[in-house]
Amino acid sequence: MSGLVWLCRRETLRVSKLWTQTVLAPVISSILFILVFGLSLGGRIRQVSEVEYEVFIVPGLIAMAMVQAAYANNASSIFQARFDRYIHDVLSAPMHPWQVTLGYTVGGIFRALAIGASLLVLSLVLVDVPLERPFALLAAVALGLLLFSALGVVVGIYAETWDHTTFIANIVILPLAFVGGVFYSIEVLPSPWEELSHFNPIFYLVQGVRFGFLGESDVSVWLSLGVTAALALPVYAWSQWLFTTGRRLKP
Repeated sequence: MSGLVWLCRRETLRVSKLWTQTVLAPVISSILFILVFGLSLGGRIRQVSEVEYEVFIVPGLIAMAMVQAAYANNASSIFQARFDRYIHDVLSAPMHPWQVTLGYTVGGIFRALAIGASLLVLSLVLVDVPLERPFALLAAVALGLLLFSALGVVVGIYAETWDHTTFIANIVILPLAFVGGVFYSIEVLPSPWEELSHFNPIFYLVQGVRFGFLGESDVSVWLSLGVTAALALPVYAWSQWLFTTGRRLKP
């Protein structure tokens, strides 16, 4: 287990030593979203589902910041390890493949939780966001971070250039997050946009996190958790398979 502990420590130190870039910058960006959208639209959109608008957007913004961080951390970490060729040192260490997968996953989850916890504290101070269903929130966050941490590992292994890792973040994850109900309830959308929202995987994660905070969401919390789990487990298994087989990792 010493190898797993070492790898987890390395990945978490990678986050903590560069905390101004890995944690502070995303927190500031999300807080600015809360302030700007809360101030600019709060006067026009007083409430959404009987919830103050500045409170309504907090769960989605926290979810968006956390999944982006989990993905970006692991995609960049794995790609850098491959680019600098020290991934071979990790693979040759006395660790089982599942330990390598878990060690890298812990790094992404650690960064995401640091951002999420910081945003939660600031949100409690700024807009007094409630925490109605903590266990549902924990379940949604755990599944969401598992999904995007594992996705970061997979993309980091397959990526040929740095642009490939940022392409998924900027062209896939970020747009899906923005149209995933972060800033609005899909109940206000006309057809067919409301129906199409149900094909967005990030929509279910946002709804699960929102239910944990506010005790309400656009879809059943069980559906949200089920869809997120149905995506997280295969992606994590994919990342595990890559480390087990050494595909694109071993010369």
